[in-house]
Amino acid sequence: MIPKIMIVDDAAFMRMLLRDILEGNGFQIVGQATNGNESIQKYRELNPDVVTMDIMMPGMDGIQAIKGIKAMDPDARIIICSAMGQKERVVEAIKAGAKDFIFKPFKPEQVIQTLRKNLKDNFVSNCGT
Repeated sequence: MIPKIMIVDDAAFMRMLLRDILEGNGFQIVGQATNGNESIQKYRELNPDVVTMDIMMPGMDGIQAIKGIKAMDPDARIIICSAMGQKERVVEAIKAGAKDFIFKPFKPEQVIQTLRKNLKDNFVSNCGT
């Protein structure tokens, strides 16, 4: 079974970059969202295996979105994608229920390694090379 990923970031370039990295390594992108409110709605509809979540977004930020998703699904796997200068917010996100983080700018190997680590119990043999 191919892991289903939802990408949440207000920057179209970041969503495209993550999509290209993930699809190129055997992941399936089932949806994308541009803010926290949209991410909660789409999570409910799509039930992805993992969500990559930016912290700083207009409207509802990533931390509030994590709380909303975790309220629906306590087992949700959410990985924060954030700038190095936002370490305090990343700590907040982990406390809110995020499983891991990737600092921007990121390298493709870092993204894949983090996702594999967080999916290892279900999908490791299908996640890229």
